[in-house]
Amino acid sequence: MLDASLKKLKRIQNNFNNKRIAVIGDMMLDCYYWGNVVRISPEAPVPIVEVEREFSRFGGAMNVVHNISKLGGIPIPIGVIGNDQDGKTLRKLLKVNGINDFGIIIDNERPTTTKTRVIAENQHIVRIDKEKTFPVSTRVENKILSFLKKEIKKIDAIILQDYNKGVLTHNLISRVITIAKESKKIITVDPKFNNFFAYENVTVFKPNRKESEDALNIRIKTASDITNAGKTLLDNIKAKYILVTLGAEGIALFENGKPERRVPTKARNVADVSGAGDTVISTLTMALTAGADIYDATYLANYAGGLVCEEVGIVPIDQKKLFNAVMEELK
Repeated sequence: MLDASLKKLKRIQNNFNNKRIAVIGDMMLDCYYWGNVVRISPEAPVPIVEVEREFSRFGGAMNVVHNISKLGGIPIPIGVIGNDQDGKTLRKLLKVNGINDFGIIIDNERPTTTKTRVIAENQHIVRIDKEKTFPVSTRVENKILSFLKKEIKKIDAIILQDYNKGVLTHNLISRVITIAKESKKIITVDPKFNNFFAYENVTVFKPNRKESEDALNIRIKTASDITNAGKTLLDNIKAKYILVTLGAEGIALFENGKPERRVPTKARNVADVSGAGDTVISTLTMALTAGADIYDATYLANYAGGLVCEEVGIVPIDQKKLFNAVMEELK
């Protein structure tokens, strides 16, 4: 149960508004083709899909940006796109949603990371990926760092959102953390396998079960496995807080000198888990900047993740929907 009273919860909600959150990571575009299978192609044994509608949405770290915006914050996306049509589409989406693109760098050496899904008869037929995952150049790193240094005094927190697409290099991670620490800014991390142990001394490190298993080369099945994994991550990452997300089992929260705490999941009718991790890190970071303690911030984040799992597709969390649902539970 949330520790906060209704009065405190309303104060936290009010403090969500206009928090400035920098999101540094792999910016992506998700494209969708929806239609019906009409016949099998005479050219090869594959279905022919007649497209009825097509659309694009934010993906990857851009979905975190979108979540921050819907939660009432002011997101500052910092990342890389290509000099291509998908990049133009992504920037157009930012404009439509009232999000600035000053921190978006165009890199002629790589395409905009784009995931295109073909769906017919409510079935996922194929996904087409356009991406280059080699590390960004030193020139691009320096542009990112220069922009961050210029904006750091106006930023409330930083999210490092890693999808192993090349933006968050070991050098960039280290230098961003140094800048954040020197400026006393909250810095939260949603890691992937590459550079997993590079995120030392951050405020919150939030891997999921599989990421923790892969990085530690273990299997996490029992309660004691979870506890051991959390303690090992604390020792290795040296973060202020470790949050291990466990799907239907909720979140395990670890901090030095205190017992492990569990936050149960709030998903009621799970329709789609896509994007839930993005919602969790977004809500968690917003809550911490709004003055919530780590347990209440984790509770709100987990609740938000549960709510978006009730939706089909990657859908950002709405501030009013989240707080109305939590306040209803507290009454």
